[in-house]
This record gives sequence, C-alpha cells and structure tokens, in this order.
Amino acid sequence: MRRTRQRRYCCQVSTAIITLIGKPGCHLCDAARETITAVVQQLDSEASAPTVTVEELSILEDAALLDRYADEIPVVLINGRVHNIWRVDPARLRAALMEV
Repeated sequence: MRRTRQRRYCCQVSTAIITLIGKPGCHLCDAARETITAVVQQLDSEASAPTVTVEELSILEDAALLDRYADEIPVVLINGRVHNIWRVDPARLRAALMEV
C-alpha cells in the first residue's frame, strides 16, 4: 500500500491597525474618518484583505500627540507608521492596507 503525504496549507490572515489622530470639531478629521470607514467596509467583503482595526486618538487628550502632530491633523497611521497627513486618498489607503 502506498502512502501519500498531504500538504496542509494554512492561510495567515494579516492584520492592520489604522490610527486616526485628530481632534473634535476638525472637518478634515471628519472627512478622513468617513474615507477610512468606506475603505474598511469595502475590504470587509474581500477574502484576501487584512483584518482591520480602527482606533482614534485626540491630540487634546495626549500632550505628546499634541506636540508632535498639532499642525498636521488628521494623521493616519497604519500599524504605527505614518501613512499620510491632512487628506486621505481612498485608493492609496486601500493599496497600503492590501500590502500589509
């Protein structure tokens, strides 16, 4: 009797953490939030897309963030690295998330 070895492949699901740094009442922050939400919703239906978690931080609640990003909000980080400041391009965000 001949035995065959079965290969087992396991898909590793990648993850991404998007951090939106802004402050209340910031219209650019509101626009960035809307763009991020739309992109994440689109990616939710794709099997090859990473699992995305979105968090928000306010420069008004963190002195270090205020010192670093006061003139640049909104700031979008992907896995702790700056992705962009001021405006979020949906195609660029989607491409960056697919590369995670």
